[in-house]
Amino acid sequence: MSVSEFLYNLVVVTHLLGMAAVVGGYVAGQPKVSELMVWGARAQIISGLVLAGMASAIDSLGKDPDNAKLAVKLVIAVLVAAFAEMGRADAKRGKDIPWMTHAAGGAAIVNVLVAVLWT
Repeated sequence: MSVSEFLYNLVVVTHLLGMAAVVGGYVAGQPKVSELMVWGARAQIISGLVLAGMASAIDSLGKDPDNAKLAVKLVIAVLVAAFAEMGRADAKRGKDIPWMTHAAGGAAIVNVLVAVLWT
């Protein structure tokens, strides 16, 4: 395994852990958005952008990124992060807005479905 493959796989692990934090935080923390969901959403955006950049720039990885799929996933990830950030801010102020928790968690699950089912 080359260094670039190792680094790519390490970022994949980070991406998967971010997804687990958002979805797991959603399942465990209803009706409030947890700090775990917020950090998971942030990790998803950053690691997803890094993965897309590495896949496009490093030929030896042998990746052929689908830019349309990546664009859809990025839009959904930004929505997840926005709902998580706003929901967490409201929760800190003592306002429970369950639909925002469901929007963040549901959109994260949709993003997983896009990642797996879009071929």
